[in-house]
Amino acid sequence: MTAAAFSDVEGEWARAIKVLEGAEVICLACHIRPDADALGSMLAVAQALGNGRRQVIASFGDLPFEVPAILGFLPGLELLTPPDAYPERPEVMMTFDAASADRLGLLAGHASRAGELIVLDHHASNTRFGTVHLVDPAAAATAVLAHELIGRLGVGLSADIAVGLYAGLVTDTGSFKYPATSPQVHQLAASLIATGLNPGAVAHELWDRAPFGYLGMLSAALGRAVLEPDAGCGHCLVWTTVTCADRAAAGLSLDAAESVIDVVRRTDEASVALVLKESDDGYWQVSARSKGEVDVGRACVALGGGGHPQAAGFTAGGSPAEVVAAVREQLLAQCGPPGDQCGPSGQLRGPPGQLRRPPGNGQAAGR
Repeated sequence: MTAAAFSDVEGEWARAIKVLEGAEVICLACHIRPDADALGSMLAVAQALGNGRRQVIASFGDLPFEVPAILGFLPGLELLTPPDAYPERPEVMMTFDAASADRLGLLAGHASRAGELIVLDHHASNTRFGTVHLVDPAAAATAVLAHELIGRLGVGLSADIAVGLYAGLVTDTGSFKYPATSPQVHQLAASLIATGLNPGAVAHELWDRAPFGYLGMLSAALGRAVLEPDAGCGHCLVWTTVTCADRAAAGLSLDAAESVIDVVRRTDEASVALVLKESDDGYWQVSARSKGEVDVGRACVALGGGGHPQAAGFTAGGSPAEVVAAVREQLLAQCGPPGDQCGPSGQLRGPPGQLRRPPGNGQAAGR
């Protein structure tokens, strides 16, 4: 990093701290259908800011306003406010893990009217839609930046604050498997555990719990899994669907299907895995995973979504075959000229055009 670039980054941090310390009311928002990094980071900062000197309002732009069941263990949930009670013109607003304003759902308009809008994010595709940008694509998780913010505010880490940060860190690094897992990431994890949080308990909540009906839903999804030996550039693709009928049979909500991708991606023969989860409005929430050879983040961005090279997602209408065909087209677009190795350096073409995009703010799915 050049001296000028470092100065710019430090200037943004200094401005953010000045804005936050001078505000009487601070409004926080994370992206719709929040994952552990988005909600955990926001709740950690909400607890750090809520010291009695100021009012802190935290929300996300979904109606019905429901915290995903898998995240029901996070400390600070009592601080959440439904989006219909969110201030229309926030004096100071801060967003978490949202690469663009549309990812805020019902709160996107509030962000456009905010006096100061601080964007805290680690997506390379971030559109810089705020007035202050704490954006670092090299950060392994938004939780890393939230931890930095809390430290710069001079707030000590409690175990409750640390749980949210740790949940974001451990999920966005794929349980410390993804390439962004640096020595510094492990050092941060160690400092969070040192507050007294139980990493085993966090892992249990995130990965080792499910109602009995989940087994039937998973069985149905795995029973229709498809392995495509040549999805482009010699790479194999494995994909499946979780339908509304699968979930209805077990009385499960959409967020119960999030972990199906963690089973499907284990397929030895496949370098890319997809799970298409049918939402109640008939659209497909697509989760994509890569073992490193293919940049699924670029593919999903081209299809209206977002994410990272090894974990990304998007939302689309159409048949499962049409959705998978659109992804396959993007995988082929990452191939070089004939004879070259497949890799993330190729230029992405646009989608084939047959996909229906959801109306309003539903373009990008959670990962």
